[in-house]
Amino acid sequence: MTEIPATHSDLLDKKTFAHVATIGPDGEPQNNPVWFDWDGAVIRFSQTKGRQKYRNVQREPRLSLSILDPDNPYRYLEVRGKVVGIDDDPDNEFIDKMAQKYIDQPQYPWHQPGDERVVVRVQPVHTTTMG
Repeated sequence: MTEIPATHSDLLDKKTFAHVATIGPDGEPQNNPVWFDWDGAVIRFSQTKGRQKYRNVQREPRLSLSILDPDNPYRYLEVRGKVVGIDDDPDNEFIDKMAQKYIDQPQYPWHQPGDERVVVRVQPVHTTTMG
């Protein structure tokens, strides 16, 4: 387990996005921003079972994510990690928590019928910082 540097741990609590990069089935990178949460041990983000990122992390659990400081674009935290768990979120509890954090709404407003949500848990393995 890698410690998050104290100089950049504040980024884990800010209302900013984590850009998560995974490896696709043909070895190509796939990257997109996600809402995230830090519980002191793992970084968590939500996905639906129909998305490519979900399939990618099931096949290849290594990923990288970068978090840019919204107050200083020259300051960031990169975390390389490993998916250590994927938990079903049938009641949308986690994504609703993220909606509260990011858009001050008690429920995630873009839920689609048939979406099956999961919470991806990432254990940090290596970090890089700037600024």
